[in-house]
Amino acid sequence: MIEDTATRPVLGPPPVRHWPALDISGTDFDPVLAELMREGPVSRIQLPHGEGWAWLVTRYEDVRMVTNDPRFTRAPVVDGKVTRLAPHFKPKKGSLAFADQPDHNRLRAAVAPAFTLRGVERLRSHAQDTLDGMVDALFDAGPPADLVARVLEPFPIAVVCDVMGVPAADRERMHAWTRQIVSSSGGAEASARAKDGMYGWFTETIRSRYGSTDEDVISLLGAAVGRGDITEEEAIGLVGPLQIGGEAVTANTGQMLYLLLTRPALLERLRTEPAARPRALDELLRYIPHRSSVGLARIAQEDVELHGVRISAGDAVYVSYLAANRDPDVFPDPERIDLDRAPNPHVAFGHGPHYCMGAMLARMQTELLVDTLLDRLPATLGLAVPPQEVPWRRSTLIRGPEGLPVTW
Repeated sequence: MIEDTATRPVLGPPPVRHWPALDISGTDFDPVLAELMREGPVSRIQLPHGEGWAWLVTRYEDVRMVTNDPRFTRAPVVDGKVTRLAPHFKPKKGSLAFADQPDHNRLRAAVAPAFTLRGVERLRSHAQDTLDGMVDALFDAGPPADLVARVLEPFPIAVVCDVMGVPAADRERMHAWTRQIVSSSGGAEASARAKDGMYGWFTETIRSRYGSTDEDVISLLGAAVGRGDITEEEAIGLVGPLQIGGEAVTANTGQMLYLLLTRPALLERLRTEPAARPRALDELLRYIPHRSSVGLARIAQEDVELHGVRISAGDAVYVSYLAANRDPDVFPDPERIDLDRAPNPHVAFGHGPHYCMGAMLARMQTELLVDTLLDRLPATLGLAVPPQEVPWRRSTLIRGPEGLPVTW
């Protein structure tokens, strides 16, 4: 909430805390973020790249306020030099992630039909068939097996490419491009090559679909450009992040299954009580650390006072959804995984105008993966290596296991 400054004095700014890009194994909470949460609701941080410092907001109600308040906007970040986690920051103009109103609604409307409940449910049956085929192949090969390589990675790739309209022949290279883009390793040249390749492919494909009546994202964008609803530049800026977002399902479900495989009581309950799974998935989404550090900044358009601290016009502001999901005022005993937690108003998919457009799609994939693996894999399923030997992604913006070796 915004403080009443008539009764509370404005405090001096807190010190700037350097927040390194930590490579954290397992689902441990970032220790730097935990310290910042303890120190107060509004902090100042400096991330590994970019320039200067930024405000960090961590409490649940404050996160919801900042993400839904037009005084904090993303558009200026595109041309700014804000401190950031990503080493290679060159967003395309027209990206939905950086659009403010009214452009945000105009751009979102161009692809919204693919992400409605109807649009997502239209894919469920085909997605289930695809997943069943992958699990059949897993059984045929026998244990041990890497669940990430065999199921958790190829399944979301197949689904998001279906949604986007990426032909089967181009999916392998599309995946290679997206993995390089979300990685903070490899250097600026590797990232630039991946972006050039991906956006070049999208440019040619969107141009080939002017006038299309198909319902995949690329066809919707081609038709919108053809009608003059959006520009080609906007279509290109919009499509990339939607494709890249598919990587998050692999990381999130990998973390969920790691948690279940290292907590046998939770795994057994979900195996034997299918009715408990929807609520359990919300709790796992609340609990798992989806990303490294923070996401995209916003810029204050006027002075705002929050908890006695003045955020000045032009200042960069980050919110932490991870911290908001551990706010004890909203989630009692937040460090405990409570599969019966209710209500559970987590913000794992964001909040406000920039709430994740693909949330329903991600939820559908997660439900299918958890249900299918729990129902079809034997009760003897377990890790094939000690938990500390499970490999985790390094130098990446999205946290998750690199592999998940299992046996049964």
